[in-house]
Amino acid sequence: MDGPLRVLVADDQTAVREGLVTLLETFPGTTVVGAAANGDAVLEMVAADPPDVVLMDLRMPVRDGVSTTARLRAEHPAVKVVVLTTYADDSSVREALRAGALGFLTKDAGRADIARALAAAASGQSVMDAEVQRRLLAGMSEPAEPPVRSAADGVLSGREVEVLRLVAGGLSNREIAGRLFIGEATVKSHINRIFAKIGVRDRAQAVRYAFRHGLTGE
Repeated sequence: MDGPLRVLVADDQTAVREGLVTLLETFPGTTVVGAAANGDAVLEMVAADPPDVVLMDLRMPVRDGVSTTARLRAEHPAVKVVVLTTYADDSSVREALRAGALGFLTKDAGRADIARALAAAASGQSVMDAEVQRRLLAGMSEPAEPPVRSAADGVLSGREVEVLRLVAGGLSNREIAGRLFIGEATVKSHINRIFAKIGVRDRAQAVRYAFRHGLTGE
């Protein structure tokens, strides 16, 4: 991307919020454009000066992270959200995923994990803490729609299912190409066909589709 990665921090705990700002300011190519203590403040700051990514706490007063994420998705779709959650089994994680969050980290995530999640989200890719993902998948016993797992379902081919799983795992086109031993142009063609078949516009929507249909295992 052109220019620095612009990040807005949202957390109601002053010590955590200020610590995150201090940490992010040490990341090369990253600029912290603001810090908010609640969702309403996030919306005001984004309206005034949209960042690339919001690093979002889920549990905040006035307006929580889930409803704030949903509003951002509706009003500022170019702004991506990476969720920070205290507990990996926080039930709000599923709601945040549906609302449009791309990244999910626990608050004990390391510097490298945070940097990777922010960069991935800015590129429209999903990154999820392994423990968050494990607990989320374990709790998803009621998919909103019937599972779509193989070419026999008539929606996605076997290769397209494979590509979608890797997209949901946060891999870039280049990484998918390397994993499947195919060209990046072929990966792009697969992704375009997947988008058309499942009726989504971008990777974030494709990731949500994959979770709803149980297509997140490799």
